[in-house]
Amino acid sequence: MIITCPNCNKQFKIDSTQIPNEGRDLQCGSCNHVWFYKIEEANSETLQLKEEITTKDVETKTENKEQILDQKNQPLKKIKTEINNEKKDEISEKQKTVASSKNTDNKASKFFSYLIVLIISFVALIILVDTLKTPLINVFPDLEMILFSLFETLQDIKLFIIDLV
Repeated sequence: MIITCPNCNKQFKIDSTQIPNEGRDLQCGSCNHVWFYKIEEANSETLQLKEEITTKDVETKTENKEQILDQKNQPLKKIKTEINNEKKDEISEKQKTVASSKNTDNKASKFFSYLIVLIISFVALIILVDTLKTPLINVFPDLEMILFSLFETLQDIKLFIIDLV
């Protein structure tokens, strides 16, 4: 059962077997308020309707109201559709401008993404070749001169970039 503190309205879930029929004092764990709580039995009597309502009167009244509402809503529907059409046109124009600007931004970002991937792949290849330089030279003796030239070229590029900065 759920009990609510009368002081701070905090709710607590309490097992109903912990509260006897004659009631007991409870203390709120939030505000420390103490109050007497007794389990109240709910009314077992069912509610009964004493008057009978004729459904014909209700149906005719609702039909009349629906007809009046339909007549009132017709001009509103026209205005709403015009406003909605104008909003749709404005939104489509905004989307077109945003889409065109996104396409140019998207192309530039794609280019830089590919460029970064290319640079990282090239650096990884150089590191791999440098790591496996000795076994490769043992298998391909003429490769020593090519690798030496490659590493010298990379050193020159590195020095060039350092001078630019």
